[in-house]
Amino acid sequence: MVRKATLRDVQAIYELISTYAREGLLLPANMGDVCERIREFSVYEDGKVVGCAALRIFTPELAEIRSVAVEPTLRGKGIGRRLVEYCVEEARALGLKKVFVLTKSTRFFEKCGFSFVEKRSLPHKVWRDCMGCPKFPECDEVAMIREIEEVEDGLPR
Repeated sequence: MVRKATLRDVQAIYELISTYAREGLLLPANMGDVCERIREFSVYEDGKVVGCAALRIFTPELAEIRSVAVEPTLRGKGIGRRLVEYCVEEARALGLKKVFVLTKSTRFFEKCGFSFVEKRSLPHKVWRDCMGCPKFPECDEVAMIREIEEVEDGLPR
């Protein structure tokens, strides 16, 4: 089940992110970062938290889906995709028009309906996290974006 994260989930989110950060697949976060941004996070719970994702809003039309992480033993079971779709639905409910990701997992995000976009097409404020990244300025992530269809009475327009 996917739900909005609470402060009780901070440790689990931190551990999930740390697992992938050690592999260089996610930006590292500390417990303070997770606490500070807990309202951005959603979690997948199956008796315990086994996945997370965050939706960070940048403009009234654009947000980033970030920190998508699933317990490694449960990868490939659709948990990541459910978390991404939950974030997309949250973005839609907020009236956003697009969501983007910066990722190395391009095949996964293509399956989730994202397409490639030039990084420089994203607003400058997106890059504030990049300044603290150990890979800056030699970033090896790819920018991808997904348009959000408006829905009226359950039907896309």
